[in-house]
Amino acid sequence: MDIQLIAVIALFALALLYVGNLAYKGMKSKAGCASNCGKCAADFSQVMPQKKNK
Repeated sequence: MDIQLIAVIALFALALLYVGNLAYKGMKSKAGCASNCGKCAADFSQVMPQKKNK
């Protein structure tokens, strides 16, 4: 085996681990949604709605 083939196989394995980790984190959500985007953790209690002028 030459070094390029070993490097490609190692990079491919790392990419698979990364994608698998993202999928795992997306499925084990404890919040209301499983998108794992972080929006659900935002605190909007101090935000006041704006009045629309017609």
